Amino acid sequence: MKVRREVPDKFKTNSKTLNRFLQWVFHYQHVFWILCILLLLILMGIFIPPPVWKKIWLAIKSQSHFIGLTLVFCLVAVSLVWSIGQRIDVWVFLIFNRSGLRSRWLDSFMLCITQMGNFLFAAFVAVVLYLRGERLLAYELIIGILTLALVVQCFKVSIRRTRPYDVVENMRVVGVRNGGHSFPSGHTSQAFFMAALTIHFYQLPMPQSLMLYFIALMVGVSRIYVGMHYPRDVIAGSMLGTVWGILGVIVNSNIFAYYNIV
Repeated sequence: MKVRREVPDKFKTNSKTLNRFLQWVFHYQHVFWILCILLLLILMGIFIPPPVWKKIWLAIKSQSHFIGLTLVFCLVAVSLVWSIGQRIDVWVFLIFNRSGLRSRWLDSFMLCITQMGNFLFAAFVAVVLYLRGERLLAYELIIGILTLALVVQCFKVSIRRTRPYDVVENMRVVGVRNGGHSFPSGHTSQAFFMAALTIHFYQLPMPQSLMLYFIALMVGVSRIYVGMHYPRDVIAGSMLGTVWGILGVIVNSNIFAYYNIV
């Protein structure tokens, strides 16, 4: 039975209409945020002229590796209907989540690593980049995170995969239990997005690129470790985030070049 989320007392007002609206927001919070982000993107899209859209489309068509990454994401999503896939998912999940020695310092370390996939971390990085004069990358980062959040939430609401802590027995939850659905991993998506965006923006050499992707991978592993996601959630998030990072460079570079924003 689905439990209806009540508005906390500190948010309640004397207006019945406002209270009903707040009740809807708290009960359908994912739909609410999707609508908010979608509205912002529509407003942004209105001010993008047709020549820019044409350049963006031509640039995307030239990126053939998009097809491979997108195909992997789709295959992972389709595999969710296979019962054997769920059993493998749980088996691998428990290896990362419960097997072996789980010390307090390791729990704390994983909780710190997993915060690198948080929106507040991305916002902090964007502010630092802006203050250092890297305004274009800061703009691309914020726009990319907003659009990626929209896509992730749409998949979560559509697929509605249950979090591991709701169905897997004898597992550990490290830290706070996140609400919402499990597929794909939003933290992992953001980590791989930031890595891919940075790599393609600066055209980084292989050693530095591998280091950034390794950090993103650790964020994905931490999501399994703390008990918030299955392995396939993380795999899908890594594919989606990488595609979005490369796509972000193409789209935003054309937009900012058109308006001569640096």
